[in-house]
Amino acid sequence: MRHACSGRLVTTVTDLGPQGRSRIRELLDSYELSPRKSLGQNFLADPNVIRKIVRIAGIDSGSRVVEIGGGTGTLTEALAATGASVVVYEIDDGLVEVLGGVVGDLPNVEVRHEDAARVDLEQALVGGPWTLVANLPYNVGTGILLDAIRGAPRVTRFVAMVQREVADRLFAEAGSKTYGVPSVVIALYTAGGPEFNVGPDVFYPKPPVGSTVVVLDRIEPPEKAEQAVSIAAVAFQQRRKMLRKSLESVLDDPAPALLSAGIDPTARAEDLQPLDFITLAEVMDR
Repeated sequence: MRHACSGRLVTTVTDLGPQGRSRIRELLDSYELSPRKSLGQNFLADPNVIRKIVRIAGIDSGSRVVEIGGGTGTLTEALAATGASVVVYEIDDGLVEVLGGVVGDLPNVEVRHEDAARVDLEQALVGGPWTLVANLPYNVGTGILLDAIRGAPRVTRFVAMVQREVADRLFAEAGSKTYGVPSVVIALYTAGGPEFNVGPDVFYPKPPVGSTVVVLDRIEPPEKAEQAVSIAAVAFQQRRKMLRKSLESVLDDPAPALLSAGIDPTARAEDLQPLDFITLAEVMDR
């Protein structure tokens, strides 16, 4: 399959086979593109890692898959090869053109030229359940993942490549320096964990840090989960302060509510387990 671009014929990756580093570079050159650091573009360039991601996603011809940041289509092609229905979001004008050349003729792939960070996936996706599979952009990936977990119950499984330090924050335990709102969200809404680590060499261009593939399955969150996350967000904004002070913006006198929830008012946000925020939300809602 060949497509015209800038007056030349461009051989797509469908012709060439799995995309490695050199082929991604050749494809970008053919469309007169280069990776954009401002969009966090680091393209996954290891076919073995791509196959492993698709395998652990557990998808087949009956699955619905949403991919964030299609890039040059290397993961998109692998997802489509399972027979699953794939919706892929890509914000970059040039890469949308690349995706059109790579997967545009596949009947089970829909490319959406939109900013996934601004998309309400619960409204944008039809039916379900959906599996999110993505090499998430470094600059906005965490927000996209957490927003989908909190606000898109149609998406029931998440298989995502994130920066290793992001994975550390997602699965941090209470009391640690990396524990925060992302850790609370993950604990209240999902079950799962890190699946495997990869080094910078599997990307083009190479990022300065390592990455981790995480696998999360949606669980039924506690009734007050959203309120608990909101309270945690306020508390962690001033994580060095005692809760009796950091929560003054939501309660005139937080101490009685904290005591009713069995929480020491002199504790700090990082001292609370995720379910402690649920208990506090229940007390505050009385």
